[in-house]
Amino acid sequence: MGFLDQSTNNIILDAVLTDKGRELLATGTGNFSIAKFAFADDEVDYTIIEQFGRTVGKEKIEKNTPVLEAPTTGYLGVKYRNLSLNNPSLHILPTLALTLQTTQPVVLSRGSVGGTSSSPVLIKQSAPSGVIIDPDNTDYSYRVTLDSLFLGISNFVPETVDNYNIATYTIPATATIDSQNLSSVGFSIFAKNVSSDVFSTYSHTEGEDTIVTRVVTVSGYNSGQFVSFNVNVK
Repeated sequence: MGFLDQSTNNIILDAVLTDKGRELLATGTGNFSIAKFAFADDEVDYTIIEQFGRTVGKEKIEKNTPVLEAPTTGYLGVKYRNLSLNNPSLHILPTLALTLQTTQPVVLSRGSVGGTSSSPVLIKQSAPSGVIIDPDNTDYSYRVTLDSLFLGISNFVPETVDNYNIATYTIPATATIDSQNLSSVGFSIFAKNVSSDVFSTYSHTEGEDTIVTRVVTVSGYNSGQFVSFNVNVK
């Protein structure tokens, strides 16, 4: 969905179904319904406010921000989700910190599903020491997206897999919420066993290695914060 605000005072709303939405609608079972929605400001450059101040900067953003057409590919939109918060004095948001067993990028070898070629990942919310964040910003579950053709998450089944093989997982946070209302989530990524033809189609050469590079993105459902990292499959 996109807002098309031209030179007039009229606001035109451009709404389209994603590929997944069209797939559900095409089943004809009558079960398709829109249960919730979210807004995002992916195209807004907020450094304009830092340069020109809140009043002039807001006007420049409204008049000069390019209009983005609503995409039908679900994972391309809503990367910077807008939040509705009840606390009017809120001034600090938590961030997400990534901990890997090895340095980036993660390197995995092609293996069987659930095999030994896996790497643990730990994501933690973080905030300045002594700051207790608003409970509305505590992430009790996390969304993980990755290329299901080459990667999977041990002991979890994806909620959806779109036409581009992008799988979406919902993983609950660990049971322990610390004294700052910060949560964490841990999981293991494994490399799937794909055919040599498929591997060759998507691979490239780095030094003496032939690898496929894929991006994994983890985002918090409440905070809207996200972190991405690369995984190399050898």
